[in-house]
Amino acid sequence: MNHPKPAALLAILLILAAPTATLGVPTEGARHGLSAFGELKYPPDFKAFEWVNPDAPKGGRLATVGVAARGTFDSFNAFILKGDAAQGLDFMFDTLMTRAYDEPDAVYGLVAATAEVAPDRSSVTFFLRPQARFADGSPLTAEDVAFTFNLLKEKGHPIYRVQLRDVTRAEAVDPLTVRYTFTGTELRDLPLVVATLPILSKAYYSTHEFDQTTLKAPLGSGPYLIGDYKQGEFVTFKRRDDYWAKDLPVNRGRFNFDELRFEYYRDRTAALESFKAGAFDLREEFTARDWATAYDIAAVKEGRMLLLTLPDESPSGAQGFFLNMRRPKLADVRVREALNYAFDFEWTNKNIFYGLYTRTQSFFENSDLKASGKPSAAELALLEPFRAQLPAEVFGDAYTSPVSDGSGQDRRLLREAGRLLSEAGWQVKDGKRVNASGEVLELEFLINDPTSERILAAYVKNLQAIGVQASVRRIDPAQYERRLKSFDFDVVITRYSMRLTPGVELRSFWGSEAAKTEGNYNLAGISSPVVDALIGKVTEANSREELKTATRALDRVLRAGHYWVPQWYRPYHYIATWDKFGRPAVKPRYERGITHTWWFDAERAAKLKGN
Repeated sequence: MNHPKPAALLAILLILAAPTATLGVPTEGARHGLSAFGELKYPPDFKAFEWVNPDAPKGGRLATVGVAARGTFDSFNAFILKGDAAQGLDFMFDTLMTRAYDEPDAVYGLVAATAEVAPDRSSVTFFLRPQARFADGSPLTAEDVAFTFNLLKEKGHPIYRVQLRDVTRAEAVDPLTVRYTFTGTELRDLPLVVATLPILSKAYYSTHEFDQTTLKAPLGSGPYLIGDYKQGEFVTFKRRDDYWAKDLPVNRGRFNFDELRFEYYRDRTAALESFKAGAFDLREEFTARDWATAYDIAAVKEGRMLLLTLPDESPSGAQGFFLNMRRPKLADVRVREALNYAFDFEWTNKNIFYGLYTRTQSFFENSDLKASGKPSAAELALLEPFRAQLPAEVFGDAYTSPVSDGSGQDRRLLREAGRLLSEAGWQVKDGKRVNASGEVLELEFLINDPTSERILAAYVKNLQAIGVQASVRRIDPAQYERRLKSFDFDVVITRYSMRLTPGVELRSFWGSEAAKTEGNYNLAGISSPVVDALIGKVTEANSREELKTATRALDRVLRAGHYWVPQWYRPYHYIATWDKFGRPAVKPRYERGITHTWWFDAERAAKLKGN
């Protein structure tokens, strides 16, 4: 008879001594999904999400430039600050639970069948499916989950350190049970944060460096593997026939393409012309002029190419010219407000955007989280303790940008901009704004896309008219990314996409800690105890009404800080696609759903090829 070795015996004893049910058997309070406030749309026995076709055929290819193509890539490691990671890598990695895109924040079991949140929300326990496997066939266990948490928090991108700040421990209770422990008072979203972390293989990263860029395909457990690629030009992902979770309810009708291909172009004009020539299949259009004029082609008239306007019910977020307050010349709020007066949105929308856009006013635009009018009694209760630290306008109507006469050079608004600059100590001398030390007020707009130059031309002209020496500098995407990460710029254009239930990620956008941590998204350098406190109120909200109150109060303070010059938004996705795909009857309410719910229609593709 063979007796177990001491190490193996110890492992068995530890499993038997575990305080919860052994080997991933859920406790009575475990649920099949989680949400911030407890609401779940789908019952435990649901068969598929409503926004998929559960019988969608598998096969074919989708080639696209993606939603946010950066023009290049040099790494397949998306978890660290170094390098420019390829698009689509998220298709390679499973998570404990996965989003339902018709609910504000609900997630349902993927690697974990169920989860239980402690009554005081100080911990969450996940019960894993025994069939979960990495792509090489090795088991995915609680030890891999705990290892991933430690690796991301210690060596991952700074965004992970911010998000996981109050997650103190991940413990493999047994091979199929993992428990996360939390600290502090901002506990509401932490179960969702850890539920949606990618899961990495402990065995793989024991022999591969984690904190380095690499073009070696990593080991994941998701529905796709990396296929062919050429650095900086394209990358493909091949669907796995042996994907362990392909028949789970959360995946039924999803991940239908045999191949996903992401093309890289250094400018949008080249990408557009390649698309019209049939080099790839689908393109989301972000340029209003092109959407209005560039698709007047035979392929559209003949129905071979489709132009789709898909509703976007998610918050449009905050898009604008973000002003880097780390630069002393932008530290004065009056200077920043003056820059907003000099931007003529009405002229820009009419002459460049064909009237397709609406001015962004809020950091939570296109949602009920946006502040409007005067503060409610509930908002005032949050704001009053900080009255001495806030400008008076926070307690009046929520700030909205000035409306011009649409002439391109509204003299009334430019005079107000000049007045604010003079008040801030920047006087006109020989046509230039100078301060008491004789320094000239110079601003550089940093861009990496030629389409921004048309937008900026009129803005720069207005700034120069009031004595600001404004210029535009276009650099390559890789250099642009490096300068953003190190906050080496005056003004950049960016967009913060908001969740329907915003939480700890707001610290990365506007928190004081993120302002001083390279690689974070606090581009303006906002460092305010009031903003930090209100972000805390957002993350501590115990109901959706409390959440609305807190975000609206935060929105008022951010808007009064003039950290940006707001740009524009549209509540639609403009999609141009060759007619070779099928799509579900219902679009996911809060997501495009293209890459993971559409499918290749062989009959349409054959007809298209025949033409």
